[in-house]
Amino acid sequence: MASETAIRAEGLVKHFKEIKAVDGVDLEVPAGTVYGVLGPNGAGKTTTVRMLATLLRPDAGTATVFGNDIVADPSAVRTQVSLTGQYASLDEDLTGAENLVLLSRLYGFGKPAARSRAENLLEAFGLTYAAGKQVKSYSGGMRRRLDIAASIIITPKLLFLDEPTTGLDPRSRNQVWEVIRTIVGEGTTVLLTTQYLEEADQLASRIAVIDTGKVIAEGTPGQLKSSVGAGSIKLRLHHTDQRDHARTVLSGALNAEVELDDDPVALTARLLPGQDNAVQGAHALSELAKAGILVDDFSLGQPSLDEVFLALTERVDA
Repeated sequence: MASETAIRAEGLVKHFKEIKAVDGVDLEVPAGTVYGVLGPNGAGKTTTVRMLATLLRPDAGTATVFGNDIVADPSAVRTQVSLTGQYASLDEDLTGAENLVLLSRLYGFGKPAARSRAENLLEAFGLTYAAGKQVKSYSGGMRRRLDIAASIIITPKLLFLDEPTTGLDPRSRNQVWEVIRTIVGEGTTVLLTTQYLEEADQLASRIAVIDTGKVIAEGTPGQLKSSVGAGSIKLRLHHTDQRDHARTVLSGALNAEVELDDDPVALTARLLPGQDNAVQGAHALSELAKAGILVDDFSLGQPSLDEVFLALTERVDA
């Protein structure tokens, strides 16, 4: 499965009157992975997903899902995919179990099989205790888990998750993340759209960054972080009165800008791109030691995805 391509899109375009919501998107999603599509509100993420799921017809470009063309053979695509949108698509007056039984019956399950499938999904998603409660009484996290459960009554080869954790508290978000990891572990490919940088970093093996309807960068989280420069050294000194001297020593040793943090004993130096971070860090510590500067804490770090996104979108805006 690792070598199979779940989605291949080339030059997808979609207009809404004079607005070009998607402007030539190219994607290649390996099967059996979580592929993140990252971008702010209005970037074109949801429109791209709706085209790939055959809910919107592209104005230009081509795309296939497991080899099936989204325009020429939409029925074949729909047999292999499921979509969970930004808002739960459940009947709030029914219980959790009743929702899943109803959907199972619509998929063609017999009554005993539908009840069995509902029970299994409720157990797998940690919702057995709430099976007999109306969905209107569920928390946001419970609704999202039930919504995802409803999406995999018949296990799809490809699951589109469109901003599945929007509005959730951190605990509920972590629960949904665990659900997604479980689904992928069982062989389903997930295309995840999100505006949460941490979510993409936690879940996705590859990420496409979309802004103004275009893919402005694509790669693994590590590759994207490397693309905007090297990492940084963060230091906490033993003596406050040595910070100005340490800044001068670091600036000379690394030939880099050094920032003074809000903490009066802390400072941060940007490392040079194209050079080994560990070597630069060791050299910096050596020079500080030679200068008699005591260091209590030292860490090397890559740029965060927040920094990556800001750097990439600034390039687009420039």
